[in-house]
Amino acid sequence: MAGTPMLPPNLVTGNMDGNSTAVPLKSGTDMTGICFRDQLWENGNGLNLMAMDAEQLRENAHKMVDFIADYYKNIESFPVLSQVEPGYLQKLLPDSAPVQPESLQAVLQEVETKILPGVTHWQSPNYFAYFPSNGSIAGFLGEMLSAGINMVGFSWITSPAATELEMIVLDWLANLLKLPNDFLSKGPGGGAIQGTASEALLVVLLASRDKILREIGKDALGKLVVYGSDQTHSSLQKACQIAGIHPENLRLLRTRSCNEYALSPESLADAISHDIASGLIPFFLCATVGTTSSTAVDPLLALGKITKRYRIWFHVDAAYAGSACICPEYRHHLNGIEEADSFNMNCHKWFLTNFDCSALWIKDRNTLIQSLSTNPEYLKNKASQGGTVVDYKDWQIPLGRRFRSLKLWMVLRLYGVQNLQSYIRNHIKLAQQFEDLVAQDTRFEIVATRTFSLVCFRLLPANKNEEYANKLNRDLLDAVNSSGQIFISHTVYAFPFRNIKISLFLDILLLMEHT
Repeated sequence: MAGTPMLPPNLVTGNMDGNSTAVPLKSGTDMTGICFRDQLWENGNGLNLMAMDAEQLRENAHKMVDFIADYYKNIESFPVLSQVEPGYLQKLLPDSAPVQPESLQAVLQEVETKILPGVTHWQSPNYFAYFPSNGSIAGFLGEMLSAGINMVGFSWITSPAATELEMIVLDWLANLLKLPNDFLSKGPGGGAIQGTASEALLVVLLASRDKILREIGKDALGKLVVYGSDQTHSSLQKACQIAGIHPENLRLLRTRSCNEYALSPESLADAISHDIASGLIPFFLCATVGTTSSTAVDPLLALGKITKRYRIWFHVDAAYAGSACICPEYRHHLNGIEEADSFNMNCHKWFLTNFDCSALWIKDRNTLIQSLSTNPEYLKNKASQGGTVVDYKDWQIPLGRRFRSLKLWMVLRLYGVQNLQSYIRNHIKLAQQFEDLVAQDTRFEIVATRTFSLVCFRLLPANKNEEYANKLNRDLLDAVNSSGQIFISHTVYAFPFRNIKISLFLDILLLMEHT
């Protein structure tokens, strides 16, 4: 019949049958599409597309949870750093996907025998490298629920709870950190969960770029200058590349061991003055609380006063160390945050929230919206057009977004603030104990001040040859990591009047719930 949509066949059998459910056609109604609700079920031949069945989901989900629980139970038996060679998996898996479905059991067996050997186990209690994606049972349960609901909350109307819960939990966290009221959702700014600190840095850099170009004209892009220290995360360089900032206009100012590798306000002020005298336009500073190589803390208050004087956007990256600032004794590291225009911390680094979950707060939400908003016809709705709701699509790079706030909400509720504080304090205590042990061994030296749970140390050479010392530490790093027993990482420091030092660093983020 003309105008009546044809129903597609069942994807497995090729026939229309009772296993597919469709929205019934109503007499006199023009239908532009048919909605199918198909679900997976398992039989001896594998998983087939059938009608949604909660019991079949329950059966397969139980198998998966059992597999993951066994993985965590036995995680200490795996080499922490994967010991496979590049290209190993291509030799083990077929060249093409299977034509017929396979059983879940068969797939999980291959995960165990072929995939896990190529996994570096970030959740192992013997993982000490970088800053771990530190998961938890609460975070995992929240991730599971988010995946099950499987909504794409780019605007309020696509799932009101996702937007409103995100606003609430980021206000909770902002209050724990004692952030200024301007960062709260009831003020002119607010918070949004990004995927990573790199994304957070990019969106505020774009917002600040567009803000200044609206004032001085878009042709001035080549004159814009960005500042950070030589300890600033490499995501600043990548953000500049994406934002069209000329490479020669990125200033990574040198830090010194005598200042504990913090950015010097004097060096920043000198650089700004020099650039202005050269006809350039300073517009963005990224300061850090807990740098990657040494967890240095930049002096926010002094830096903020300089940025305010020159009307420079001031972003604070506390991706790692921000979590520690929920403890009153470490909150002073955020003194001066009231001068900042934006602030970021990664809940997936040290806050028991499974990757990815990066919290970004901004003082003026309109700067983000003006830079990142799009409004095609198919996204328009009464709530958005009325300006009464937040549409997070305008606060981020992609349109789609996951229900990340659910897992952060569950972490905060299932652990509580006191337990989270105790968890962080215990890590710092363990790091202090490790640092004391290293300091007592005359074969080693501590090369950077330990502020949080990161310990930077190196093996000393028998002579004073720095080149030999670097080789010695590279060899030690390779020997430790190739053993599979623990995984640590390294960095490089430059010392005045001395050669570059290779340093090993060990981050105490190891107490998994199963240990």
